[in-house]
Amino acid sequence: MASSTSIRWLTRFLRPLGLAILSVALAFAFTVLLQPLFPYPFLFLFFGGVMASAWFGGAAAGISAVLLSTVLVDYFFVPPVHSFSIGATAEAYFAAFVLCALAASWISSAKKKSEDALQEALDHLEVRVSERTAELLKTQTELARLSHFLSMGELTASIAHEINQPLTAVVTHGHACLEWLSADPPNLDKTRNTIARIIQDGTRAGATISRVRALFKKEAPVKDWLDVNEVIHELTMFLRDEATRRGVSVHTNLVAGSPKIKADRVQLQQVLLNLLSNAMDAMADITDRRKELIISTRVEETNMVVCVEDSGKGLDAQVAEKIFTPFFTTKPDGIGLGLSLSRSIVEAHEGRLWASPRASGGAVFQFTFPIRRRESDG
Repeated sequence: MASSTSIRWLTRFLRPLGLAILSVALAFAFTVLLQPLFPYPFLFLFFGGVMASAWFGGAAAGISAVLLSTVLVDYFFVPPVHSFSIGATAEAYFAAFVLCALAASWISSAKKKSEDALQEALDHLEVRVSERTAELLKTQTELARLSHFLSMGELTASIAHEINQPLTAVVTHGHACLEWLSADPPNLDKTRNTIARIIQDGTRAGATISRVRALFKKEAPVKDWLDVNEVIHELTMFLRDEATRRGVSVHTNLVAGSPKIKADRVQLQQVLLNLLSNAMDAMADITDRRKELIISTRVEETNMVVCVEDSGKGLDAQVAEKIFTPFFTTKPDGIGLGLSLSRSIVEAHEGRLWASPRASGGAVFQFTFPIRRRESDG
């Protein structure tokens, strides 16, 4: 252990000394060769040797080179030659040489130290950048995986939300059919009407699933020319019993002779059904005023505007925009996807969906669908 330590110490000492001897020896040899060409001592090559020693060997090698250069210059080049004495006329010249050699050594070693420090900092920075890049790539991968899971969760929740309503209605109407059939005598008329509603709900659930399949296949929505008033009339008939059960009076104010729009019928029904269901939910706890649901249509320039008003608990301006954010809900048991999906459907038809407080209490939801001529078919 001691011998290896001594060897390392000896190597550390001899390396700068060897560099200094080699650099100064080369400078001395070339200076001797060039000296006959100049009438005065040509000593500039010694500065190069000092600087090279300090650059490659550090401050110790630079100082060693300065000492060796001083000895050689004093003995071989400064009068009297071949003597370590210095003539009176050469003292200033020799002193200037020593000072310049020291300055060259210091500048070279300091510059090298700065270069090494800068390179070390750059290497360290490169390592840190590589580490951070690897961390960011790992984080990006995790975020992509998380985004995939969230998208799948959102899609699953949206499918459950859209299918839950018709399936619940099917079960409710099924129980009603059992009651009508168990009566004595059986009420076949009401049973027949209830079965028709079961068929409608089952068809709507199937259409929703078909739309989801089309989404995965990246198929375009099935758009056709529709009469909005007709679709609203169908839904009010469908929700009539539910509105009666909740004590809600439904009124319509539909513009006569309105132009048809080109839209996906099932998606338009989903938007309307969601708005109507939300309106009745908003009036569930109202006891101080009449529960009324008003559905109206109007034509504004090139848009068909559908308006759904309720006399429920209402909403403020801030909530009016937040309710369209996915997973934001004001219902205790809501999942916050209905209005977000409705807005996406309306915007996919180049329309707009928004909400605002109702002056007499409650809320107003409105959406637009563009009106096109049949020739455009766009």
